[in-house]
Amino acid sequence: MELWMGNDSQAIAEQAADRIEEFIRRKPDAVLGLATGSTPLATYRELIRRYRLGRIDFSQVRTFNLDEYYGLSPDHPQSYHNYMYEHLFRHINIEKQNIHIPSGTAPDVEAYCREYEETIAACGGIDLQLLGIGVNGHIGFNEPAEELEPGTHFVKLSDETIAANSRFFASLEEVPRYAITMGMSTIMSARKILLLAEGEGKAQIIRQMFDSGITTGIPASFLRLHHDVTVLVDRQAGRYLMNGREGAGAR
Repeated sequence: MELWMGNDSQAIAEQAADRIEEFIRRKPDAVLGLATGSTPLATYRELIRRYRLGRIDFSQVRTFNLDEYYGLSPDHPQSYHNYMYEHLFRHINIEKQNIHIPSGTAPDVEAYCREYEETIAACGGIDLQLLGIGVNGHIGFNEPAEELEPGTHFVKLSDETIAANSRFFASLEEVPRYAITMGMSTIMSARKILLLAEGEGKAQIIRQMFDSGITTGIPASFLRLHHDVTVLVDRQAGRYLMNGREGAGAR
């Protein structure tokens, strides 16, 4: 894994946007895997800014989101459908038919998850996957477990994840307990991966991701097996990493 360390969230956003912009320039119909949460927000703002400057054309880009809360309709204020349109899609020239976000209301969940995987495959797979990381090491909603699911699947969220996500809801009780998420094999099949982390709260798990063994107890540790992963951190999230670690950048 390559490590890139910047001073703050804006530095991370600019670096991530640089890489996404270059990828789309080389492949205008790129398939992007997208993440939600607080960490990617600055990156999405930077992509919008560059689109408005005429630097990025999203008209042929196709996207697949990592996950969605199960039980929330697309118009729910805390659904990831609403998040993506509010923070990115309605501000750029992406075609609606090229946007794919897991359904939080699918009646036949198993059939829906198979269909989501088939749609990804029909698009040729994910070219560039944007990721965040949970404080317990989850990526997407792949929670620490004895076994990890390979494909898109229905998952019960851990108490730790529910507590961490409660900041987006009026109360802990309102946080959904289940989600649909891409699986580890789907994520690892992406041709290029960018993982973003910021803040002191992510410092411990970032150190563990780099320095622990590869374990289902830290799903993000599997990224070490991928051939093209760049981890973009600010100085707080990267505080425990050794200076001079191979591949590290600075800004």
